[in-house]
Amino acid sequence: MGEAVGPVLASAVAVALSPLPLIAVLLILASPRGRPNGLAFTAGWVLGLAVVVAPVLVAGSALNPADGAPTWCSWLKLVLGAALLLLAAEQWRDRPRPGHVTAPPAWLLGIDRLTPIRSAGLAAALVVSPPRTLLPAVGGAASIAAARPAPGAMAVAAAVLVLIGSLGTLLPLAVQLRGADRSVRALGEWRAWTAAHNAAIMTAVPIVLGADYLGSALSGLT
Repeated sequence: MGEAVGPVLASAVAVALSPLPLIAVLLILASPRGRPNGLAFTAGWVLGLAVVVAPVLVAGSALNPADGAPTWCSWLKLVLGAALLLLAAEQWRDRPRPGHVTAPPAWLLGIDRLTPIRSAGLAAALVVSPPRTLLPAVGGAASIAAARPAPGAMAVAAAVLVLIGSLGTLLPLAVQLRGADRSVRALGEWRAWTAAHNAAIMTAVPIVLGADYLGSALSGLT
């Protein structure tokens, strides 16, 4: 089981550190219908991430050769690693300059008008639409499939990937459900910290994971 779980940890942490879902869930929890919408958003995120992971596992398992190490995963990680490094370069180029205010995404302006169904839909969209979330999820699932674990170990590894990748939504929800005044202060501090370090996270995480994918791909191909 370790050979399946170990390679996905970096990918799972990269998914969890995606700032957009964290910002979204923090704003949702602070809205008038924060609790039901927060529950729906978190459920939509977990389900959406599982829907991304499952077909990669099935397709990857089908591509594994009967004998020898699978090379498809190395080629895929080569592409994913290059894409992540390009995303990091783009983020660095477009980073906010001192004295300039970047307009928030349009969907953030409608947080207070969300319903539980729309909150779940927003979470699912944030799984697949930002490449910084989608690419690590695909890479992590590919690592599991390429390890060729037993079905039970594959299911456990996939669950670990989804669980760790969902911590950015699960932890704020758990804090809010406690209902204490301390939770309001903690969520406010998280929101301020995330807003202040958003650009740095969106640049550093793709660089680190992209380099890891490229190194793994080159090792596998050579």
